[in-house]
Amino acid sequence: MRPRPLSPHVSVYRFQYTMIGSFTHRMTGIGLAFGLIVLAWWLAAAAGGAAAYGDASAILGSVPGKVLLALWLLAFCYHLFNGIRHLAWDRIFGFEKREARRSFRVVILAALVLFVALAWFLFFRGTGVAP
Repeated sequence: MRPRPLSPHVSVYRFQYTMIGSFTHRMTGIGLAFGLIVLAWWLAAAAGGAAAYGDASAILGSVPGKVLLALWLLAFCYHLFNGIRHLAWDRIFGFEKREARRSFRVVILAALVLFVALAWFLFFRGTGVAP
C-alpha cells in the first residue's frame, strides 16, 4: 500500500487574513468549551446550596475570575460573528480576496462593539465605575 500524500506545510503558504481568522475561530471555540465547563460548575454550585454558590461567586467575582469571564465574553463575540461569516462562506458568498478581507474587518469591529456593550452592561452598569 502506497503512503498517502501529505498536505503542504504551513510555511509553504503566504499569510492571508483567512488563516488568522480560521485559527482564531478554532482557538475561541476551544476557549468557549472551557467556559462551558466553568458555567456547568457554577450551575452545579448554585444547585448545591448557599455555601457552594457563595464559594463559586467569590471565585468568579475576584479580579482573575472577572478577567476570565471578560475573555470568554470576547471569545463568544468573535466566535459568533466569525461563525456567521463561515455560514456565508457555506453559501458561497464572500470568497473573493477583497470581500474576505473586508468581512474579516467587519467581524473584528462587530465583535469589539458587541463586547464593549455587553461588558459595560454586565460588569460596570450600576457599580459606580461607569457613568
